[in-house]
Amino acid sequence: MANARYDLVIIGSGPGGYVAAIRASQLKMRVAVIERDRPGGVCLNWGCIPSKALLNSAGAIETIRGASKEHGIEVGEIRFDFTKVIARSRAAADKLARGVSFLLKKNKVDYFEADATITGPNSVALAAVEGKQAPAAASLEGERVLIAAGSGERLFPGMKIGEGVITSKEALLLDRLPASVIVIGAGAIGLEFGYFYNAFGSRVTIVELEKQMLPGFDAELAEELRRAFVKRKVTVMLGHGYKSMTRNGDLWSVTVTADGADKSIEAEAVLIAVGRTPLSKNIGLENLGIELERGGFIKINDSFQTTVPSIYAIGDVIRPPLLAHKASAEGIAAVEIMAGAREPGFDLLAIPGCIYCQPEVATVGLSEADAKARGIEVKVGKFPFRAIGKAVAIGEPEGFVKIVATKKYGEVIGCQIIGHGATDIISEVVLGKTLETTTAEIGKTAHPHPTMSEAIMEAALAADGEAIHI
Repeated sequence: MANARYDLVIIGSGPGGYVAAIRASQLKMRVAVIERDRPGGVCLNWGCIPSKALLNSAGAIETIRGASKEHGIEVGEIRFDFTKVIARSRAAADKLARGVSFLLKKNKVDYFEADATITGPNSVALAAVEGKQAPAAASLEGERVLIAAGSGERLFPGMKIGEGVITSKEALLLDRLPASVIVIGAGAIGLEFGYFYNAFGSRVTIVELEKQMLPGFDAELAEELRRAFVKRKVTVMLGHGYKSMTRNGDLWSVTVTADGADKSIEAEAVLIAVGRTPLSKNIGLENLGIELERGGFIKINDSFQTTVPSIYAIGDVIRPPLLAHKASAEGIAAVEIMAGAREPGFDLLAIPGCIYCQPEVATVGLSEADAKARGIEVKVGKFPFRAIGKAVAIGEPEGFVKIVATKKYGEVIGCQIIGHGATDIISEVVLGKTLETTTAEIGKTAHPHPTMSEAIMEAALAADGEAIHI
C-alpha cells in the first residue's frame, strides 16, 4: 500500500511506544507503530532486560562464592563460561521481543519496521532500514503522531567506540570477560556494569567527576553505596574528570584530572557511561519548527503536545529521568489525555528510580536535601537493615530505609532505600505517596515478619519517634 491513515501513529516501540499503542487500542483508536530496530526498543533489547539478566548471573556467582563461607556449603572451584552468561541475557531479550510483537498483534496494532521521518503535522514517511526489507507503506497519515524514539548513548567529543572502548550496548554483546575495566561515570549504568564485571573477577575502576556516586541522589545513600563498592575491592575515583585516552599496547591509558593535577590509569577495556542523549535528531522536527529545549529534549505542554498540536512526545525524548517505567506511564497518560479520559498533567515525583547493582538502590519523591531546598519543613525516619530479622537471617544487613515526610502533617514526600530487595519494596512507598499517605498510616500498618519491608514500617515509626527495634 502506498499509504495508510490512522488515529495515532507512534514512532518507537520501546516501553513508552508499545505501551501507549496498546492503551490507545483499548481506547478504540486505530494505531500504527514504527520501529527501526526490534519490538521493545532499546530498553528491552539493549538495556533494562538483558542487563538485568547479566546482573542476575552476577548475583548468582556471588551467592555461590558466599555459600562456602557463610552457609557451610562446599562447592569446590567456581568456574564460568562467559559466552553463556551473555547468551542467556540475549535469550531473555529475544523472548520478550517476541512477547511485545504478540501483544501488538493481539491488540490489533499495525507494526512497521522502518526508519521514520515526520513530514507534516499528520504525516510520517517510511524508509527501509539498511539491510532489511522495504516497509509495506511509503507513508502513514495520522490524526495524531506520538514520538517515543527514546535515547542513545552519550559520548564525549573525540571518543570512538571499538578496540575495547564500549558503551552499555557493546557490553551486552561482549563475549569475553576483560581482565580490567575503567568505568567512566558513576550513574546507574556505570554502577550496574561496574558491579557486574567485579562479580566475575575483573579489576574495576570507577571514575566520576562529581564528589559522590549517583550525582543528584541523597548524599548519605551515595556514601553507603561507595563503601559497599570499596568493600568489594572496586577502585572508586570521585571528583575526577575524564580528559583523554590513548592506546598503550594491549591496554587503554585514560587520563583523568582532579584539583588541577592529571593522573593516568590503565585497563583492558573502557566502559563509557556518562549519560544518554535524546534521539530527537533526524526525524523531521526541524522541518516543522518543533521546539527543542536544552540537551535536545522535545518541548511539550501538560498534555504531552509539542509546539505542533497534533504531534505529541513521551519518554526519554522529552525530559529526565530517562526511565522505562516513566516512559510507559507517560505513554498511557498521553493517549488517555488524547481520548479525554484523563486531565492534563503528570507527576514526575511519583516516578521511582531503581539501580540494580548490589546493594540495590531505590528512591521516590524528594530527598531530605531536596525538600529543604524547596523550603519544606520535614521530619526524617531512618532504619538500618541490620536491625531487621530477615536481613540478618539471609546475610544481607547492608543499607537502610530513609523516609522523608512533612513536619506538619506527616505526609510522605520521599523515600530512599539502599539494600537487598530495595527495588521491590520501594513500591509500597510509591503507592503510599500516590495515596498521600502519612508516616502514621505506614507505621501502624502490620507488615509481615520476617520480611525486608519491615524496615519501611520501622522508618515511618522512626520519623515519629516511635521505632521499636532500634
